[in-house]
Amino acid sequence: MSLLRACTFIKCFSRRSLVKRCAVDRSSADCCRLCLSLRNGSVRRISETSLQLQRRSVSFVFPKSDERKKRVLEQSQLLDVLEARIQQLQSDAILDVHHAKVHFVKVPSGGKDASSSRTPRKGSPQNKKDIPKSGVHKETSKAQLSRWMEKLSKEKKNKLKKLHEVQLTFQKSAKGQQTVTRSSGVKLPKKVNAAASSSTAASAGSTPVSHKVSKPERKSLDGKRAGKDGEEKTIIKELPNKELDKKLSQQRSDRTLSETTGVPQDGEDRGPCRDIQLSILSYLEACVFMGDIERAQDFLLSQHRILSRRKHLTTDMYNILMKVWAKKGVFDQVRHISMLIEEACLKPNLASYCAVLECMGRNPIPSHKVTSRCLAQMEEEGLSIDDLFSQCVLQQNERDLLLKAIRLVKSDYQPSLSLQTNQCDSPLVRDFYTQRETHSFPKLDFTQEDLQERFKRQLAVEEACTITIDSVEAIKPVNENVIKMRKLLAKQQEQWHKVLLQALKESKTILASINTNDSRCKIYPYLCLLEDREYVDFMIQSVFNLPPIGQSLRILAKELGNRIFTKYCVQQNHQNQTVEKLRMIYNAYTELLAKDTKVSNILPREKWYQLEVEQGLGSFLHTGKSNWSFVTTLDLGVFLVDLMVKNLKINSDILTPENSRKLIPIIYHIYTFRSTQQIGFIKPHPILSQMQQGAIETKLTFDSYVMPMLCPPVPWTTVKFGAYLLTPAKLMRMMDGATHHKMLLEKCQNLHPVFDSLNQLGNCAWKINKPILDIIISIFNDRGSEKLDIPPPMSEAPTIHLDPHNPTWTSSDKTNMKRQIISAKKKYNEMLSLRMDGLYKLSIAQHMRDEIFWFPHNMDFRGRTYPCPPYFNHLGNDVTRAILLFAEGKPLGSKGLDWLKIHLVNLTGLKKKSSLQGRLDYANTIMEDILDSADNPLNGKKWWMDADEPWQALACSMEIANAVRSPDPSQFISHFPIHQDGSCNGLQHYAALGRDVIGAKSVNLMPSDVPQDVYSGVAQQVEEFRAQDAAKNVKIAQVLNGFINRKVVKQTVMTVVYGVTRYGGRLQIEKRLKENDEFPKEHVWEASHYLVRLVFNGLKEMFTGTRDIQPYHRKRNQVVKNKLQSIKLEVSHDAEQKPNTVKQKNAFPPNFIHSLDSTHMMLTSLHCHSAGLTFVSVHDCFWTHAVTVDTMNKICREQFVALHSQPILQDLSNFMLQKYCNTLLTEVSKKNCKEHKKLVSVLANVPQSGDFDLQQVKESTYFFS
Repeated sequence: MSLLRACTFIKCFSRRSLVKRCAVDRSSADCCRLCLSLRNGSVRRISETSLQLQRRSVSFVFPKSDERKKRVLEQSQLLDVLEARIQQLQSDAILDVHHAKVHFVKVPSGGKDASSSRTPRKGSPQNKKDIPKSGVHKETSKAQLSRWMEKLSKEKKNKLKKLHEVQLTFQKSAKGQQTVTRSSGVKLPKKVNAAASSSTAASAGSTPVSHKVSKPERKSLDGKRAGKDGEEKTIIKELPNKELDKKLSQQRSDRTLSETTGVPQDGEDRGPCRDIQLSILSYLEACVFMGDIERAQDFLLSQHRILSRRKHLTTDMYNILMKVWAKKGVFDQVRHISMLIEEACLKPNLASYCAVLECMGRNPIPSHKVTSRCLAQMEEEGLSIDDLFSQCVLQQNERDLLLKAIRLVKSDYQPSLSLQTNQCDSPLVRDFYTQRETHSFPKLDFTQEDLQERFKRQLAVEEACTITIDSVEAIKPVNENVIKMRKLLAKQQEQWHKVLLQALKESKTILASINTNDSRCKIYPYLCLLEDREYVDFMIQSVFNLPPIGQSLRILAKELGNRIFTKYCVQQNHQNQTVEKLRMIYNAYTELLAKDTKVSNILPREKWYQLEVEQGLGSFLHTGKSNWSFVTTLDLGVFLVDLMVKNLKINSDILTPENSRKLIPIIYHIYTFRSTQQIGFIKPHPILSQMQQGAIETKLTFDSYVMPMLCPPVPWTTVKFGAYLLTPAKLMRMMDGATHHKMLLEKCQNLHPVFDSLNQLGNCAWKINKPILDIIISIFNDRGSEKLDIPPPMSEAPTIHLDPHNPTWTSSDKTNMKRQIISAKKKYNEMLSLRMDGLYKLSIAQHMRDEIFWFPHNMDFRGRTYPCPPYFNHLGNDVTRAILLFAEGKPLGSKGLDWLKIHLVNLTGLKKKSSLQGRLDYANTIMEDILDSADNPLNGKKWWMDADEPWQALACSMEIANAVRSPDPSQFISHFPIHQDGSCNGLQHYAALGRDVIGAKSVNLMPSDVPQDVYSGVAQQVEEFRAQDAAKNVKIAQVLNGFINRKVVKQTVMTVVYGVTRYGGRLQIEKRLKENDEFPKEHVWEASHYLVRLVFNGLKEMFTGTRDIQPYHRKRNQVVKNKLQSIKLEVSHDAEQKPNTVKQKNAFPPNFIHSLDSTHMMLTSLHCHSAGLTFVSVHDCFWTHAVTVDTMNKICREQFVALHSQPILQDLSNFMLQKYCNTLLTEVSKKNCKEHKKLVSVLANVPQSGDFDLQQVKESTYFFS
């Protein structure tokens, strides 16, 4: 009880100190000083740790024994609880002070009482006489009022003067930011200071205040500047009292907001806070979608009531419920939520005003006063009424209701939705957007009716969310065993469906009864978004898609959660009537693409936005619901996996009769190791795997987004809208749970060139090369071919039989055999992974063999573009690329056949050092082999099998054979894509940045008769360095004589531009030296160290101008607790964590260079589109028709020159200085001053450019070839 009394005393002491600070009966300054000293004392005691309190109040009472130690521990834990309660009571008291009326009393003119710092006792006559019932004492004279007002004004001026002087004295600014010194000279804690500021502001604005500053206080204020800074004088202009009041009030309110509430504003990124905000948003939306408004409101209020949770709330969260009540026309609830927004120190946004006006529109007797005040407040905040219709999501009849409310005040108002006229002002694309007279944007080879019909088919696929296709694996004969297994599986599947359905219903019933504050209930709304059978269908699909070796729990849960989210988005679109409006706009959009309509010079993005404006939809299609956080998706997936593990069972004797029958799980949860980490794993029971293999299933089920689209993608118009029709897609690929990149992307002002480039790449139509596909499938179903990159079947996997009871085996034999078994298992898993990957790709290709299809595109944070379908696309391996052809064919023209032959030689890799004419001559000499390969690919000479890219070489051979056998090769319609590849493209950008003559020549930026080989150039440079060292009797240089060649240095040179370190380069060179049997193995380690240094020095000599050019954060572990297991996530994208300097340093060069090559690709894409070309890319490899290769090459070179004509390094330097060195030098502490100067010096020192003339790139034949 002594502990309780002590804590109660501290609580009462704290409250009493607050009352004393506010109820002043003597000099305000003296009383404030007393109260603050008492307050600080209590704060110091409360801020002590539990251990300190234990030592002070407890440890001396009990003897040192085990029982007493246990009691001490229990009481110290109780202290922690009481300490938290005390702090909560203190914060409550501070909040109460803001609204309390403070009564001021007359200060006696002199005498003993006047100088005393004590407060009169409650029962004293003086106390009863001096304290009036309300307000200021009635006998206060005008002279006294004016005197107090004069002193107050003088005090305010002193405060402002001090503020200016602190700002000028930068060396003391750090101390001034931590504690704010009031006029009494006492440093206040932040919370107390904020509360006192608020109460002072409240009293100063209404009642004259008695506040006398004593001489010691003046000395504490002015004496600080009397020493070294005594000679410094600051002249501050006299400001009017109103302006002074305004400034001080603003300072107080800012300080109160930042120090007391700590509420982040909308759009502010706070690392983990962003994840929490996303979870709250999705939870509220899920509750509203399922119709449980009460649950949503209770949850929001529970977050709002607690200050520590309130800081995560944003205006959009309140708007969700405000929108719901506006739809119901309940204005009292709308007004209540608007008051909550104000109480949370947030500002209403357009959606808030839209909800209020919509509610007024639904009201039978709308309030003119409320509507007028709402519109006036919008105008004060700079919001336009037109923005309501262009930026808010208006569904069903909401647009008409909004107009009804607005016209109460503005009877003739008509919404005006204007087209976007602001284009990117970058000089790189200015001409592309402004000079369109010569543009001839290409059309698709389809009629408008064909495209509209294709839209319907794609819509049906996405509405289903999944698609089932035939497998390409050879159909084996169906015997009795196969029929038996199929019946067993079908029966079990039906039974599992019923069991899961019942288990899901029971779980939902339990979760529905749990209080909303319980963490377990947060999963409940997500289980009510779809029908129960749809959840069960997804779970059964996941079971049958499990590989025999199992799958990581994290991956399985994520995939399951994502499937539910995708289906939820489709349901939302139907509920919001988005599908009908999407169909209406897409049908009109096909007019731009179809070949039977008039030619237009507007871009797909512009056409789509124009149609939205014409239909008056505003942002109806653009602004969907919030994405789920990764933790939410994972929680939902793990919950469903847990249901499967606990409820899916099978009889143990279902395949083989046993004496004892028991139910066993068909999947089970285990732990395994990946590298050094222990992870959860879900593995199917061998009985289930055996049943699946015996049933010989011939169907594969995929998510709809895995398949290519059957119609042209929806153009990207915003960062949230584009690609698929209904399936959610991300403009930027990012790591699971990353929000910082998303926030930065949404802040980008103008991404129109990026959108237009992605739209151009996505609008390229494709078809299947059927002859090549048939040959590949035949080899795939035979025994595969490692040489041709066709994965063999699992029957070819190595098997090892171990007989542990063999008496002749020694322990070393058994150990060796175990190693072989581990190696065999590893090989088996690798073969299975490759086999399934090949099966998916070939099955999708077979399913699309008679279709025309499209690949929607998105990008990563560097701007590198990727097709959205993950398995089958043109970024795949040699097999996948050989299967794909352009859907649109074009005549070869006069040079097209030559380009086909040159491309074929490039694919063989035989004539890399030859000129284009030399490659063409070589192709003509081997025409017999080319035609033989085309006619008899598997039974002829098989010349194509020895090429670097054998399947593409075979496809090209067939195209050449068809062309030369046609009546007129120049009129032959070719669908084959020709590739033009950059010559070590990363080093090309380095050389262009530094204008290095030697470097530019070595990577083909300068014209030459034959292509230059940078790898041979570096090898030659290294050999020169080695010879110099050998002459100086360096032993390792003498050992390396005759061993330095192109092969030794190639991999290191190729990867150094993408951030390879010296350590990584040494390992690469070491591997090459070990491959040479003649090199002495005892010198490998020393030689690799020596050579990697020479390679880096050689590159520095060749690329001098950029040798000085060089967001990764430290990992934060986040544990996601679930019923099945706790999953530890390594979060490396948290912007609040300190940067990982090593990764930042190593990653910046490759990321910067990748951003340059992606910019070059996008510029080439846009200008090829304006020239009417078909263009796609695989990063720095550009594809087009044979007839347009010359045109693409010209555009490619022009855009490279245009890009590097910009001051890229200077812009980078300016950006770095602005972002990281924007602090004034006087604000930097002495400790960091030297480092700050060094940083500024490094970032401001732009490398000096060389003498290379960029215009020569336009004449370089082998720049891209």
